[in-house]
Amino acid sequence: MKYIVCEKPGEFLLKEKEAPVRKENEALLQVNKVGICGTDLHAYAGNQAFFTYPRILGHELATEVIEIGENKRGIKAGDKVVIMPYVSCNECIACTNGKTNCCTNIKVLGVHTDGGMQEQITVPADILLPANNLSNDQMAIVEPLAIGAHAVRRAAIQPGEIVAVVGCGPIGIGIMKLAQIAGAKVIAMDMNEQRLQYAKEKIGVDYTVNVGNDPIKQITDITNGDLCTAVFDASGHKGALESGPSYMSHGGRFILVGLSKGELTYNHPAVHAKEMTLMCSRNATTEDFEHVISVLDQFPTASFITHNVPYTEMIENFDSWLKPETGVIKATVSFQS
Repeated sequence: MKYIVCEKPGEFLLKEKEAPVRKENEALLQVNKVGICGTDLHAYAGNQAFFTYPRILGHELATEVIEIGENKRGIKAGDKVVIMPYVSCNECIACTNGKTNCCTNIKVLGVHTDGGMQEQITVPADILLPANNLSNDQMAIVEPLAIGAHAVRRAAIQPGEIVAVVGCGPIGIGIMKLAQIAGAKVIAMDMNEQRLQYAKEKIGVDYTVNVGNDPIKQITDITNGDLCTAVFDASGHKGALESGPSYMSHGGRFILVGLSKGELTYNHPAVHAKEMTLMCSRNATTEDFEHVISVLDQFPTASFITHNVPYTEMIENFDSWLKPETGVIKATVSFQS
């Protein structure tokens, strides 16, 4: 079978190997479509944390079951399934407290172990969710939206709040829509006017703010001086991560969803005066995946996926997906016609 491997930063190779064999408590899956996420882009660029090479990328997957044994969800051969790509130990302090998303021994497909950029894959059966009601396109975006759902749930967003989301990439866009579904008014923040326009027209955010044009004044004007009760960073950019508290109201929450490799610095008197709650949001849980699947019909999947190519054309197109000026929001790779 064919697969694509990132041999080292900046280099993909299309190779061939034997199809995998399912072990006990595993499922053998046919990969139909793979979403390209920020992790994949960073891995290719050589700046992804927690990463080693060579690696088969891909953890946003639309798959179909080829073989499976008895399982708690009643999934059978021929079913379409969404993969929760976080393999946790179920024994550590995080797992026993229901936080499998930050398991101390976590293995994320396509990051710590090989992912789905291949025609077939075997995974533990207990990380599968039935998805026969979803299209391949919808299945391929459940995982990034689940990351947004987890962040919104972590922040305990309430109806009527005014929240800011920094970064109009796929994760940020997901947070925006899910915060709206939770009843919040949303300010989309970015430097890219095209993406801000997308957030306004397709996601329906209430306000857009270009961070290159005095964002604190803009947010002050929008909120009548109160600022935002919750600020999400979905950029992972050091400058944005350090600026987030400036957009946050007194008593507010700052939720770090984007990941930076370096250290962050905050002015303690400024954040102390606001009694800021600083929280990180990592990955997602079963609850988040199930929530996304239940509300996915409210999400503009067709406009969100801007680029799609067959796997035979991925390598030649991948560089262009690193460039926002190409209009890319979410790219996907098809392994089945």
